Amino acid sequence: MITLAAKDHYETLGVPRDATSEQIKSAYKKLAKKYHPDVNKASDATDKFKEISEAAAVLGNDEKRAHYDHYGTSEGQQFSGGFEGFDFSNFDLSGLGDFGDLFDMFTGGSGRGRRGHRKGRDLLYDLDIDLEEVAKGTEKGIKVHKLAVCEDCDGTGAKDPSDIDSCPTCGGSGMVRITRQTPFGYMQSTQPCQACRGEGTRIKHPCKKCTGRGAVEQTTEIEVKIPSGVEDGMRLRVAGQGEAGGRGAPSGDLYVAVHVRDHDIFTREGDDLKMETEITFGQAALGDEVEVPTIEGNATLRIPAGTQPGTVFAMRGHGLPNLRGHGTGAQMVTVKVKVPTHISKRQEELIRELEGSQKHKKGWLGL
Repeated sequence: MITLAAKDHYETLGVPRDATSEQIKSAYKKLAKKYHPDVNKASDATDKFKEISEAAAVLGNDEKRAHYDHYGTSEGQQFSGGFEGFDFSNFDLSGLGDFGDLFDMFTGGSGRGRRGHRKGRDLLYDLDIDLEEVAKGTEKGIKVHKLAVCEDCDGTGAKDPSDIDSCPTCGGSGMVRITRQTPFGYMQSTQPCQACRGEGTRIKHPCKKCTGRGAVEQTTEIEVKIPSGVEDGMRLRVAGQGEAGGRGAPSGDLYVAVHVRDHDIFTREGDDLKMETEITFGQAALGDEVEVPTIEGNATLRIPAGTQPGTVFAMRGHGLPNLRGHGTGAQMVTVKVKVPTHISKRQEELIRELEGSQKHKKGWLGL
């Protein structure tokens, strides 16, 4: 047993005294890669590696760190093994990944504890809606094929609640202790129990319907509320309507991707709607009131006298409601003047007469 010397472990690792466990682990891994004797051949590399490992062994363990912070020393805190005279050249690092496993070894385990049951998967559903449904909002019933909670066992996976007991391998903790050879001797760490997959329980008699999974495949109808003003491509989250988790664990979420179908009349631009309407030359010249479609039905648009082709009129409040409640957009109507293709002789005479009176100005078609 080797007692750690009283040193400033925070300074050794280069972390502040309020460093999180992740910061401490990250600092150790960085220094371990730099000073491990297998990669650093400097004469003091071994001593430096031991020093940073001692610091990590204290600061990486909550109980030891609390003792160190309170008393200003790590005396009385010991490794379960020794590393004096250890031959680093014979130590295989291939199974230690990025030194994170080594850190877990001598700090007493990963600290993740019992793994428990896994949350259910999230699901994605594509839903097509019309522009009119965007304007008013709607509710849609959709059918989703998924893993759902088994009704026979209420998701426990057991035929009867009494059939669930603690795993005999790990004693219900979900974790088992293992011993490995490290540069500091033989050290113990914990890992998820393979017998129960880290769950800590076992089922004597599984539910016949779900065979112990706690979930079964089925098609479920779900009501989805589509808010007015929803945008194309937006995803709506329906909490808890994804797949069931393992043996009573929370279900995942359902995400509904909204796709707005193209409209025959309107195109969308934010909260505004755009469209075109045709008027006659007479209406453009003399003015008129014309009926135009809106997303809510027909409405009257006033055309002032002398309106030019391509003029855009804004019909306030006839667009789409803002998704976040910031009012309603406008309907932008672009005017197109319809030029007749067949005219009578009298109409031709009148047009020529008008054209003659306007010869000092632009042509009556605005061209």
